[in-house]
Amino acid sequence: MHIRVSLPAQTLELFDERGMLLRRYRVSTAKNGAGERRGSFRTPRGKHIIRAKIGAGAAANTVFVRRRPTGEIWTPELAAQFPDRDWILTRILWLSGCEPGKNRFGEVDTMRRYIYIHGSPDTVEMGKPGSIGCIRMRNADIIELFDLVPVHTPVEISE
Repeated sequence: MHIRVSLPAQTLELFDERGMLLRRYRVSTAKNGAGERRGSFRTPRGKHIIRAKIGAGAAANTVFVRRRPTGEIWTPELAAQFPDRDWILTRILWLSGCEPGKNRFGEVDTMRRYIYIHGSPDTVEMGKPGSIGCIRMRNADIIELFDLVPVHTPVEISE
C-alpha cells in the first residue's frame, strides 16, 4: 500500500500493492502552501512514511493535544470556548520524512515538525488549504484510512 497526497487537488489517495486506487479523500493542507522548514506552517513535500499511528479505538471527535487524548470530545460549544485551538481529532498518523536534507533531519525534519494526517471538526472545509502544516481529514475518513494502513506505509506529498 501507499498514499499519495496532491497539494493542488487537495486529495489523499490510497493505492494497493499493484497500484490500484482503493480510496480517494478530500483533505485540507497548509494555508501557507508547501514547504519543509520548521516554523513555516507549510505542508512538507516528498517521500514520507507513517511513523506512528495514534488513537486506535478512540471515539470520533476525541481531542488530542501533544498526541495524547485530553478527555474532551469536540463539540461546537467546546470550539466556541477555545476559538484559537488547532483541533487534532479522532486519529493521528504521524509522518516522518525519508529524504535527508529535504524533509528529514535538521531544520526540515517532518517528524520533529509534528506533521500529521489527522481528523478535524466537521465544520472545517475540505478541498481547500487551511491547516498550519498538517493534512486534515474528515473524522469518518481518518478512521477508515487508519484502519486500512499499517505503520511504515509510504506517503508521497506532491505539488
